[in-house]
Amino acid sequence: MGRRSGTGRGTADEDGRTAGDGSRHGRTGHHRRARRRWPAWARVTAAGAGLALCCVMAPASGATADDDDAGGGWTSEAATQYWTAGRMAGASPSGAGTAKGSAAPAARATAAAPDAAGSARHFDGIPSVGVLFSIDKDARAHHCTASVVRSPRRNLILTAGHCDPGERAAFVPQYRSGATEQPYGVWAVERGFTDPGLTGTGPGSDLDFAFATVKPDSRGRALETVTGGNFLARTPGYATDVTVIGYPSVRNDPADQAVRCAVRTTRLTGYRQLRMECGGFYGGTSGSPWLSRFDERTKTGYVVGNLGGLNGGGPSGPDSDRTSYSPYYGREVFRLYARAIMG
Repeated sequence: MGRRSGTGRGTADEDGRTAGDGSRHGRTGHHRRARRRWPAWARVTAAGAGLALCCVMAPASGATADDDDAGGGWTSEAATQYWTAGRMAGASPSGAGTAKGSAAPAARATAAAPDAAGSARHFDGIPSVGVLFSIDKDARAHHCTASVVRSPRRNLILTAGHCDPGERAAFVPQYRSGATEQPYGVWAVERGFTDPGLTGTGPGSDLDFAFATVKPDSRGRALETVTGGNFLARTPGYATDVTVIGYPSVRNDPADQAVRCAVRTTRLTGYRQLRMECGGFYGGTSGSPWLSRFDERTKTGYVVGNLGGLNGGGPSGPDSDRTSYSPYYGREVFRLYARAIMG
C-alpha cells in the first residue's frame, strides 16, 4: 500500500523524547494500522496518572479498567474448543490486497545460520511468547505477537497498542503450526489496556504498547504458572543488546514458525523509540518482545520494548521487514502496567 505522511514536532523531555517527520503503513502492510482503541475491549482512562512506579511488582489499587470483556461465555475452555488445529490452519489472513513481504521467497522460510547477515532465524519458540487469534471477521488469522509479563495475578500479556484482536480473542503460547494440540494451550483474552494518547504517527506513536489479561484455563491455572514470564523493565538506553522473538503471519512467511534475532539497537531519529536492523520481521510480528539479558536456560529475560511505534513498527517499502521499531519504555508503560494489574 502507499505511504501516508505526517509531520510533528515536539520538545525533548527527561528521556530525550521528540517528535519528527514520519510515515505510516496501511493495514495490509508489514505491521497492522494503529487504532485508538480495541473494539469490545476495556480502554484505560487517564485516571490514576499519579500511581507509583518505583516497583514493577507492587500491587495497585484505585481505578480499574471498564468492565467490558468479550462476554462471560468466552472462557479458555471455549477458546480451546473453537480454535482447533483445523480452524487455525484454515483461518483467513486479515485484510485484502498484497501485504508487504507476502511474496517472500521460499528460501526465507529456512534461514541458514543464526542471525546470518542480519536476518532472523526460525526456531521452535519459547513458552512465554505466542500469537493472537480472534473470531472477529477482520482478524481471523494469527496477526500479532504477544508475550507473558510477570504480574501479581500471573495473568498478563504484552503486545503492541495498535494490535486489534477483536472480540473473543485467544492467546496461544509457543504456537505450533499444524499441531493437533498446542503445547501450552489456548487462553481466552479477557480485557485490554492501551494508552489513550496512542496514535500511528507523531509523538503518540511512542505509546504503541498494550497489556491484556487472560482468563484461567479449564483447570483454574493462571497463564504465567504454566508458561513462565518475562520481567517488565525500563529500556536501558537507545543502544542496547536485545533478543527479539515474533511470529510472522503465514501469508508473509510460509514457514508459519517463530523467528528470533539477537541485535544491537539504535535510536529512531526524532522519536522516543528504538530501531533494529534484522530481516524476517514481516506482518504478524507486531507486539514481539524485545528481551534484554535473555537466558537460554530459563527462556526468559527482561522485556524492554515491543515491536511497534511509528507506522505500527516499521517503514514502508519492499525491504521493510529488515527495519523495525519499538517504543522506549519509561514511566508511561509502567503507569499502564499498574492499571492492568488491577484487572
